[in-house]
Amino acid sequence: MIDLRSDTVTRPGPAMRAAMAAAEVGDDVYGEDPTVRTLEERTAEILGKEAGLFVPSGTMANQVAIRAHSEPGDEIIADAHSHILLYERAAPTAVSGVMPRLVQSAAGVFDGDAVRALVHGPLPGMPAGLFPPTRLLCLENTHNAGGGTVWPLPTFAETAREARRHGLRVHCDGARLWNAAVAAGVPEKAYAEHCDSVAVCFSKGLGAPIGSLLAGSRAFIDRARRFRGMFGGGMRQAGVIAAAALYALDHHRERLAEDHAHARKLALALADLPGVAIDPARVETNILYFRLEKMAAARFAEACEARGVRVLPIGVDTVRLVTHLDVAPADVTRAIEVFTAILGRG
Repeated sequence: MIDLRSDTVTRPGPAMRAAMAAAEVGDDVYGEDPTVRTLEERTAEILGKEAGLFVPSGTMANQVAIRAHSEPGDEIIADAHSHILLYERAAPTAVSGVMPRLVQSAAGVFDGDAVRALVHGPLPGMPAGLFPPTRLLCLENTHNAGGGTVWPLPTFAETAREARRHGLRVHCDGARLWNAAVAAGVPEKAYAEHCDSVAVCFSKGLGAPIGSLLAGSRAFIDRARRFRGMFGGGMRQAGVIAAAALYALDHHRERLAEDHAHARKLALALADLPGVAIDPARVETNILYFRLEKMAAARFAEACEARGVRVLPIGVDTVRLVTHLDVAPADVTRAIEVFTAILGRG
């Protein structure tokens, strides 16, 4: 089965499993797991931050960051279609008690003007303290719902600077920051330096079975560690999974360009098929969305599954494909053959 639903479906290969089996471990809640400590230090260094905190999931990394940056009753700014707001089970309000203000953007990218328009300022005749204090700006790079969109680095930097001018802290949901860095041709720290905290994921493009990391200043990570425990994220002999993430950092970052090339090949082929609406020029990384004009997305997914290809219907007429470590060039060719057999030729 060729699985194009997500890059979370990858499975650890023999070399990664061997690294996991050989990992030196200890009790991480006591700070005694050497493999976890190595992962935290190494990833923080890659991101240009003082410290890191290993957590089970990207959602936990984001939500720990929001809680550590805010207090209940505060306000955060985020894109209306950000992962933090769409796919994290209403956690900002339920867990941290913050109120989101929404940026309506094009594919998840916006500028400082959008931030400035949402920050509450003093207004003549209005009572003091009427509005909740705005504490945090959340950015997402790459932007999942935008189709793997990569923020242009100058825009990212300018947007973060505008937030700071208004006293906001800046958090980056960088679950796929590895992909953004490869696509933009810059190191990850070129984006991370503009943020107070950054969350990165090891179980998507890098192909580890589990784990994310939150990075920031040492004081921030000390505070975040409290909330990781509060949210149930304290792990014991976690070195066995940290070893997989370390292996992924060493062996799977540079190859992400292959996933991007596979996604572009799929997009170009789909653009030639009848009844498919897609702009291949917008496919920047390993995620692509397309709209079916003559077939329901669920029916298309069923037809693909019957022919050995899994895709993800995310609406009545919209389908998502994601390329990843377990998708080989031959798999891309086969998927195109299946799509062509179902939809016909233009």
